[in-house]
Amino acid sequence: MSKVKILVVEDEMVIADNICLILEDLGYEVLEPAINYEEALEMIESERPDIAILDIQLGGRKDGVDLAWTIKEQFDFPFIFLTSNADAGTIERVKKVAPPAYLVKPFKKDDLYTSIELALHKYAEQKNEGKVDEELLIKDAIFIKEKNLFHKIKLEDIRFLKSDHVYVEVYTIKDQKHLIRGSLTDLSERLPNNFYRTHRSFTINVDHMDAINSAYVLMNGEQIPIGKNYRDDLLKKIRVE
Repeated sequence: MSKVKILVVEDEMVIADNICLILEDLGYEVLEPAINYEEALEMIESERPDIAILDIQLGGRKDGVDLAWTIKEQFDFPFIFLTSNADAGTIERVKKVAPPAYLVKPFKKDDLYTSIELALHKYAEQKNEGKVDEELLIKDAIFIKEKNLFHKIKLEDIRFLKSDHVYVEVYTIKDQKHLIRGSLTDLSERLPNNFYRTHRSFTINVDHMDAINSAYVLMNGEQIPIGKNYRDDLLKKIRVE
């Protein structure tokens, strides 16, 4: 069995190194620590950690709460918040992102281990529940739960999907919008190959694409943005020079 891969995001390097040493002693695989939002994003994209430990206060324009939202919306893996103190406003932001665990500095080795294992366990439970309680994907359709009933939506009728924090908005050719609790990444990976990711917040059904340039896709008069990290692959897949 492979080791759990952990990313530590902490702007104080002495603390970051100490956490990494503790994690290695506990038997985890530890990535090179990141000190800010941008470094963390690069590490996540290249290394795909199983869980992240995020200091709330980070240097730079975006802090640990911003990073947590990005993880939740784009990458969908668990995280733990780490901080020494936080004001009331920050605590409210933390509550909205709903972390599976929260550690206050200084902490004990056993507390760190328990928080990691509980966060991983809670995440696994939520993933299993989400596939049953929120949506069921079959060969040519998706059943979305709304008001205690599963409604069938044919995949061919889906125009595009849009990420909205912990939800995915599903837009159809009938100009209907449906809401699924979950991540765009997880749902997109389970859709057929005529669904392409165009942006961190959008996945489109190319069968309903009316026009395209390097900046956006036109679908029924609506411009769907093309992110720079997705542009080359998208244009290559649909053979646009």
